[in-house]
Amino acid sequence: MNDFKVLSRRKFLGSSAALAGVSAMGGVLGAGSALAQTPLTVGFIYVGPKDDFGYNQAHAEGAAAVKAIPGVTVLEEENVPESIDVQNTMESMINFDGATLIFPTSFGYFNPHILELAPKFPNVRFQHAGGLWTPENPANIGSYFGYIGMGQYLNGVAAGHASVTKKIGFVAAKPIPQVVNNINSFLLGARSVDPSITCQVIFTGEWSLAVKEAEATNALCDQGCDVITCHVDGPKVVCETAAGRGAFVCGYHADQTALAGDKYLTGAEWNWAGVYTGMIETVQSGGTIDNFVRGGLAENFIKMSPLGPAVSDAGRAQFEATKAEIMAGGFAAYKGPLKDNTGAEVVPAGAALVETDVAIESIGYLVEGVIGSTS
Repeated sequence: MNDFKVLSRRKFLGSSAALAGVSAMGGVLGAGSALAQTPLTVGFIYVGPKDDFGYNQAHAEGAAAVKAIPGVTVLEEENVPESIDVQNTMESMINFDGATLIFPTSFGYFNPHILELAPKFPNVRFQHAGGLWTPENPANIGSYFGYIGMGQYLNGVAAGHASVTKKIGFVAAKPIPQVVNNINSFLLGARSVDPSITCQVIFTGEWSLAVKEAEATNALCDQGCDVITCHVDGPKVVCETAAGRGAFVCGYHADQTALAGDKYLTGAEWNWAGVYTGMIETVQSGGTIDNFVRGGLAENFIKMSPLGPAVSDAGRAQFEATKAEIMAGGFAAYKGPLKDNTGAEVVPAGAALVETDVAIESIGYLVEGVIGSTS
């Protein structure tokens, strides 16, 4: 997308509806029209660059698969802040280009931005990547996500076998439930190998801020963490910094083998291509995408990077056995008795939270063994 189009999307919204000849309340479809039209115009919006080796790249790879579907036009805009800018971008895609299906992929796009636009365009479908939709929200909004915590659990298994210091580290952006679950899952996977392992977490406060990510990674290495993973939009800095310090790396969002080389153990990756093409096919066939869409390894929503050469035979065996358990369904990383890192019981003896339990999407505690705080 050239600079002129980006500028027009975000700045030239005052008269866009008039120029496009579109009624906001009527959306881009006429009365009685169905969402499932051919040709179909679909918009993807990213908070960062499409080549970030991470979150945005994973979604862009999914969008690339959609481009191959006959009759579908794909619009993309990258580096869109979680501000009024995303509302301008969405309105532009609808009014200027006729988009009837929008994928605003960043967590912070939901409230208030999607919530404000959805009632204005009832015939446009807004699919948000995250766990924020509730039945009280407009019906033309949907929520989709994957059980990526299971990928971080497998990262933890590999980390548990590789760690010599029994200290592993996590560079995290913000203490929202999805991030907290990944931190917990990483540590719980490692503790399935050795219950004495601890995980130090450092929150940067930003989805993408290279300086803070480098500082956090170096600080973790200074504290003796010899395996590092992360939940930031672009893991490139974390991976390269950790490997440069001699630590092993577990990736996130996409395959970062090229960044960490022999120090790369494995990684929890998104696999959006199949998810997005499936949603497009549903719309084109006249169906409606469910408001709550989830999947894991078995449903191909997520996948694991190939195991690196540093993973031991014992590590590979436990990794593959655990992966098979997860693929079979009903796997629980959170098993009682389990305490949080303040000593409070969070899962009683005999209880468990399986990967599909919606309660995981609102978790706010760090489990025992994680060193750090969400406040």
